[in-house]
Amino acid sequence: MQDNRFSCGPGISKETVCIEANRILDACRDRDCYENVKVFLTDFGEEIIEHTGAVRVKSACITETHISLDPVQFNKGFYSVNIRFYVKLTFEACIGNGRSQEFEGIVVLDKKVILYGGDCNVSVFRSTGDFSDFCGRIEPCCKEKNKPTAVVEVVEPIVLGVNVFEKANDCCCCCCCCARDIPDSVVSGLNGNLRYDDHDDDRRYLAVSLGIFSVIRIVRSAQYIVSATEYVIPDKECISPKNDDPCSVFRSMAFPTSEFSCTTTSHHHDKGNGGGGKCGCGV
Repeated sequence: MQDNRFSCGPGISKETVCIEANRILDACRDRDCYENVKVFLTDFGEEIIEHTGAVRVKSACITETHISLDPVQFNKGFYSVNIRFYVKLTFEACIGNGRSQEFEGIVVLDKKVILYGGDCNVSVFRSTGDFSDFCGRIEPCCKEKNKPTAVVEVVEPIVLGVNVFEKANDCCCCCCCCARDIPDSVVSGLNGNLRYDDHDDDRRYLAVSLGIFSVIRIVRSAQYIVSATEYVIPDKECISPKNDDPCSVFRSMAFPTSEFSCTTTSHHHDKGNGGGGKCGCGV
């Protein structure tokens, strides 16, 4: 399938154009270790914890993230990026007689960084683009300040440990909120009802330690002049495989020579902490 590649083609005119794009004003990367964070469990999970101490984490997945920006006083152009991660965990516990049982829970993690986002005092008005109603009243353009936007990139959490504490006062948990503060959109993804007994200190507590790698940046919309190439309709036709002859499609594929080459060169890069795959949370 060497010919199945896109090319703009010859004779394309070039010009200088103006565009609007997001400019990265500041960015940082971080590795955070959250030790013994309280897990908010379902009623079913709480019942299991009361009768077992052998628990392991099968998967951890960030289902939702809330991000907000607050200007830093007396530091013009700097913003506090407030991030809250909602992590869904699937546990497996031993319940006796060689049997195991799965249950789910939610962990809430908070993070805050200070980044430079610039300063702009203009207001922005954008049209809605809805012109379908000929005689209808035109909606007014919404006013918004030209404020920066925070972008967070994160790999799936790395599970570092799990502990069961006999009572709440025995747990030095980093509990940044209560169960009722968790949004319904996060709770709805659990198999069961979340337990809301936030002040029941006589029950066992489940806590986990998680590691998270993240990259955070602040971007702001800006206008630029760039050298552009005019886009044209491609002259290459789309190639559709024949359903009745899959072997012909297979024979047209290039042989994956690189897959059969074993790499023996030593690499000094730390590869063990950068990976993060899908955990199959189905969210």
